[in-house]
Amino acid sequence: MRRDSLFYRLFQKSPSLLFDLLPVSPSDAAAYRFDSVAIKEPKFEIDGVFLPPEGGDNRTVYFCEVQFQKDEKLYERLFGESFLYFYRQRHRFDDWQAVIIYPARTTEQTQTHPYRALLASDQVHRIYLDELGDPQDLPLGLGLILLTSANQTQATQQARTLVARAQQEITNTTEQQAIIELIITIMVYQFTHISRQEVEMILDIRLQDTRVYQEAREEGVQEGLAQERALLTRMLTRKVGKLSQSASLQVGQLSFRQLGDLGEALLEFQAMADLDTWLNQLTEKQTEVVKKLIQKLGALEASTSDQIKEISLSQLQLLEEAYKDFPSINDLTDWLQAQSKADATLS
Repeated sequence: MRRDSLFYRLFQKSPSLLFDLLPVSPSDAAAYRFDSVAIKEPKFEIDGVFLPPEGGDNRTVYFCEVQFQKDEKLYERLFGESFLYFYRQRHRFDDWQAVIIYPARTTEQTQTHPYRALLASDQVHRIYLDELGDPQDLPLGLGLILLTSANQTQATQQARTLVARAQQEITNTTEQQAIIELIITIMVYQFTHISRQEVEMILDIRLQDTRVYQEAREEGVQEGLAQERALLTRMLTRKVGKLSQSASLQVGQLSFRQLGDLGEALLEFQAMADLDTWLNQLTEKQTEVVKKLIQKLGALEASTSDQIKEISLSQLQLLEEAYKDFPSINDLTDWLQAQSKADATLS
C-alpha cells in the first residue's frame, strides 16, 4: 500500500493524529472529521481535509498532503485546490491551515520561491518525519506516525514498544484497543510480505481476532481476486477474442479456485465456444451436485450453498463421489472446511 493511502486510512480512524504534529492544536481537535472532497468545474479531489465540528466556535479547516515522492508541482496543486475549496466554502469556515508531511527534506519540491510567503507563515506546516526525534521520547500518536516510515527492522521494535506503551499508558480498554488496531493497520498494510504468524509474534497478540486484520485480509483477497480476473480476461481475449457480455459476467463471478481451473483449461481453447462450454459445464455440475446433496441431506443453508458454488470443477467431481458416505450435513461441512484448508496450504 502507498504510504499516503496508509496515512489517510490512519487519519480516517483517528483524525486527532494530525494535530499531534502541530505546535498548536484546536481545543476541539478530537471532534474534527477527516474527509476527502470533490470540486466540480474544474474537477479535482482533495484527499485530506479535516473539517471542524458543525456549529462550534472554531471554524478552521485543515488541508493535509502526505508526500513520500518528489512532486515539483505539489505546492501549485495544493494551494490552488485549497484556495478554490476555501473560496467556495467561505460561508462554512473562518480560517484555513495546511499541513504537508514529508519523510525528509529531500522529498520537498525544489522550487519554493513563488510560495515563500505562504511557507513562512503560521498557516502552513511542513513536517519532516526524520526530524521528529526518537519515537520512544514522543507522544504515542507521533510514535504511530513515525512507524509508517520505519524500515522492517526498526518497525519491529517500534511496534512492540508502541503496543506495550498503549497497554501501560491507556487504561480505557476501548481506547487502548483502538491504538493497537492502528499499530496493526500500519504493520499489515506497510509490510505485506510479513506473514500473519510473524506479525502475531512481533506484537504478541492474536491478530486474527482483531477487526483490522479481518478488514485487511478481506481487502487483500478482493484485490488479488480482481487482479486475477483482469489477467485471465486479457488472456481469454487474446485466445478466443472479445468476451460476450454473458461470458464476461460469468467470469467475473468465478472464485479463486475456479479462476485457477479456467487458467489451465484456456490453454486448450480454440474459440469462444470452448469458453462457453467450460462455463456451462461448471454451472451444470454445480446444479447437479447441489440437487444430489439436498436429496440426501435435506435443505442446505445459504452459506453452505455459497461454499459449494466457489469450489472448482475437479472438487465438485470429488464431492459428487464423497457425499455418498455423508450420514449428515455436518459431514458436508467438515468436507468443505477440509478443502478450504487444503487450498490455503497450497496458496
